[in-house]
Amino acid sequence: MRIAIRHTVAAVGAVVLLAGCGSGQVEDSSGNQGGGAGNKKLALVPGVQNEPFYISMQCGAEEEAKSAGYTVQTNAPAKFDATLQEPIVTGLAANKPAALLIAPTDDVAMTEPIKQVKDQGVVVVEVDTALQDTSIAVSTVTSNNEEGGRLAAQTLAKLAAGKSGTVLVLDTIAGTSTTNARAKGFEDELKKTPNLKSGGVEFTQNEPDQAASKVTAALAAKPDLIGIFATNLNTGEGAATGLRNANKIGAVNLVGFDASPTEVEGLKAGEFQGLIAQDPATIGREGVKQAIAKLEGKDVKRNIEAPLVAITKDNMSANEKYFYKTNC
Repeated sequence: MRIAIRHTVAAVGAVVLLAGCGSGQVEDSSGNQGGGAGNKKLALVPGVQNEPFYISMQCGAEEEAKSAGYTVQTNAPAKFDATLQEPIVTGLAANKPAALLIAPTDDVAMTEPIKQVKDQGVVVVEVDTALQDTSIAVSTVTSNNEEGGRLAAQTLAKLAAGKSGTVLVLDTIAGTSTTNARAKGFEDELKKTPNLKSGGVEFTQNEPDQAASKVTAALAAKPDLIGIFATNLNTGEGAATGLRNANKIGAVNLVGFDASPTEVEGLKAGEFQGLIAQDPATIGREGVKQAIAKLEGKDVKRNIEAPLVAITKDNMSANEKYFYKTNC
């Protein structure tokens, strides 16, 4: 499922440096131009620009790289879309980094572009999302997303307090390894709660307006809707909008994944009843550590899991370190 190269020229115009930590880009002052001994350049290609999760990841990566004497150049697509991420990856050939840290936007479609970079001698580390092909990256640093889904189901079960009803899952895009795993973990865990039944999984294409529309439709079709699990911040923010428009805030329990500033404010305001927060800064730091370890001939950990935490209004003050950033 290679994304056709004909998309490249059009997509390049949509590519913008990730906002946030300073300019979103750390210039390489060493003058290194590609591979070879002494190359201290790392490239970070997140899933999408201007998203607090990825900004927090970038902050962690930059902090770790700086302490080790490396630089990080970050470039992200305007949307979570393989046709926009591919030209960023193929463009690395012009100024080859020593290592690429990437959150693949499709677990199949991005395989060939990333493999081409690897074949040029660039170390590949997956951060957040991963390819189905496990032979390309030397390390994958992510949350245990199935466990996160299970934690969300447990949180919703507590919120339901024994009441019966239907629960809807809002996923992003088919082929997104992280959110698909969250949905699976949630659905599996929900089977252990007899009073709650699954209302199915709906895909939103990672667009908040589509998430809001799915919620509106579910409220009309399922009068016993008691809970919603939104698998990332875009679906969560969209779900909150749908509930707000229907005057159902608080009547339907909403558990989101991630802890963006908007979601945290929503939790404070009662629009969300729970958030499953990741630790993106740790993902960024560990990704850099593993890339440098490979470059310097040290031991590399093939799989690393970052922590997850369930945050409610009652415990949010104790978990502020997990709130995502909009700048470093």
